[in-house]
Amino acid sequence: MNKITISSLEIQHVQQQIQEYLQKHWRLFLAEGILFMLLGLAAIAIPQLFSVAIILFLGWIFLFGGVAQIARAIKFSAMPGFGLWLFIGVIQAILGYWFIAQPISGIFTVTLLMTLFFAFEGMAKISLALMMRPLANWGFILFSGCTALIFSLVIWMGWPGTAEWLLGLFLGINMLLLGWSMVNISLHHKDNV
Repeated sequence: MNKITISSLEIQHVQQQIQEYLQKHWRLFLAEGILFMLLGLAAIAIPQLFSVAIILFLGWIFLFGGVAQIARAIKFSAMPGFGLWLFIGVIQAILGYWFIAQPISGIFTVTLLMTLFFAFEGMAKISLALMMRPLANWGFILFSGCTALIFSLVIWMGWPGTAEWLLGLFLGINMLLLGWSMVNISLHHKDNV
């Protein structure tokens, strides 16, 4: 067998596993899809709030993570790399505090990071969709991936004027489309059980 035949067989095997899993657990995918749609609609309705909420949430995660890193570094100060572990913890704690104290500044930073996230997520979803291609409704995942790539371009082109509300809006649209995709795929596999 040549490499193309082996790769084709591997792809078919993965597709069969995905289909079996979707048929067996379609209710879970349906519930997750509905949850993503509801969260997406909320973020679309009040994008500024979701933008600030994202930054505050990230701030607290970074702050607690940094404090934990600092405490561990101090506890194991004899361990090689102590200075690096301490440095990582201090940077995390400072970033977390900065996000909490200055959420609007944090929104600008995270909006740039979200641009990268949407670009990479879009590429990953497109790759996943192409792996699923013969399966029913694979195009929904492809559409979601393409929209994520478009979001990254729009954020980049509109920078910095729309950063305060764009993060929450695009997150909401992205979640809505992902939820819609999951609902459609799960309902299709419900009928095939």
